[in-house]
Amino acid sequence: MASTEQSGSLYAAREPIFPRRVTGKFRTLKWWIMGVTLGIYYLLPWIRWDRGPNLPDQAVLVDLAGRRFFFFWIEIWPHEFYFIAGLLIMAGLGLFLFTSALGRVWCGYACPQTVWTDLFILVERWIEGDRNARVRLWKAKWDARKWRLRLTKYAAWILIALATGGAWVFYFADAPTLLVDLVTLDARPVAYLTIALLTATTFVFGGFMREQICIYACPWPRIQAAMMDEDTLTVAYRDWRGEPRGKHRKAKGAEALGDCIDCNACVNVCPMGIDIRDGQQMACITCALCIDACDDVMDKVGKPRGLIDYMALTDEQAERAGEEPRPIWKHVFRPRTVLYTSLWGGIGLALLVALFIRPDIDMTVAPVRNPQFVVMSDGDIRNTYDVRLRNKHGDTRLFRMWATGHPSLRLTVEGTPYESLWVPADSTKLQRVYVTAPEGSAPAQAEATEVRFWVEDLNTGDRAYVDSVFNGRTQ
Repeated sequence: MASTEQSGSLYAAREPIFPRRVTGKFRTLKWWIMGVTLGIYYLLPWIRWDRGPNLPDQAVLVDLAGRRFFFFWIEIWPHEFYFIAGLLIMAGLGLFLFTSALGRVWCGYACPQTVWTDLFILVERWIEGDRNARVRLWKAKWDARKWRLRLTKYAAWILIALATGGAWVFYFADAPTLLVDLVTLDARPVAYLTIALLTATTFVFGGFMREQICIYACPWPRIQAAMMDEDTLTVAYRDWRGEPRGKHRKAKGAEALGDCIDCNACVNVCPMGIDIRDGQQMACITCALCIDACDDVMDKVGKPRGLIDYMALTDEQAERAGEEPRPIWKHVFRPRTVLYTSLWGGIGLALLVALFIRPDIDMTVAPVRNPQFVVMSDGDIRNTYDVRLRNKHGDTRLFRMWATGHPSLRLTVEGTPYESLWVPADSTKLQRVYVTAPEGSAPAQAEATEVRFWVEDLNTGDRAYVDSVFNGRTQ
């Protein structure tokens, strides 16, 4: 392939990366995280949660038609979107916290791009073999064996991608019902379109683009520098211990060599295709597989582990000077991480308090402004209001309404001579009500009188109120 200097092009074709299989504590941790995260993603829509006869029994459901979000025993209504906003803020602060303490651990362990790429590489290794076999297959001519292996691999990838897109739509409708509709071709077109789009992106991103998504498409590598400082623990190479490198340990002058035997094991296992020995790089996702590979080699050659390890810049300075590095907890617990943790915990606590103190009934009141008031035939002054009542219970409830603020004010519900009305289970009811002041009373003669609307659940005695204004005519 011609170089960019020779061709004059600014574009360089992607060089495929074939990570070698490795074992170790970090690889084991990544397997566990991959299994747990994929298990949650694929299985969560199928968990049932009994909420009563009038509510969906899916544990996690984004009900777009009903404009609600169900999460086990928690139900979020549209006017409670601040809970979602708070969770998003907590997610951002959590990302800042972990990046400040341990570098790009999100990217290396839990990012969906990393998790699905790991899964795709695992399938690729099962079908085509480990690194050397995949390299040979890549360079081989297209024959029957290569076609068979490639088509088998692509078929497995498509099945994974299809399951990924299919699992996503199950979060927005009853999963068993939607599955039957999808199979019988009775589902809405948007469901098929969403599955097709997510299937295609998962197949391309996890199978072909891999590290390019992390390097070119994701903004986080460029933002992370603001979250890190000299005390951040990240994957690094102890060059003062490893250099100069050398493979021939029995040759003359070998006693001057460092611990690195230049075996390239750290490079061969890297899913990003970089050499950690070149120093910190934007492409490094701190997955720590190079640590496992290097420790394995150090064990074989009789050298101490940790040539590549999690460390901070302050540790590097201390170790170069022959001093002991600082304890890990001093790197993790420092003013920046304490601040992030405090903000994260404070927002989480506020959300919990708001969740447990929110009422089971709710009401909003909107005065009808055109006209502001009506003069009745007997001279009374009447104001009109649109009241929205929310019944968050799983059964239909009888609500009673009344108004306070002045003894002469009377409230009536449109369509009934009573002050009470039924509100269906777990729904919102828009009701028009009237508040009347007798002719000659203070509210009728004042330009504006404060009025408080009350609603009471006659089953439980729970109450809620909203303040508004009664408009009269001035003398």
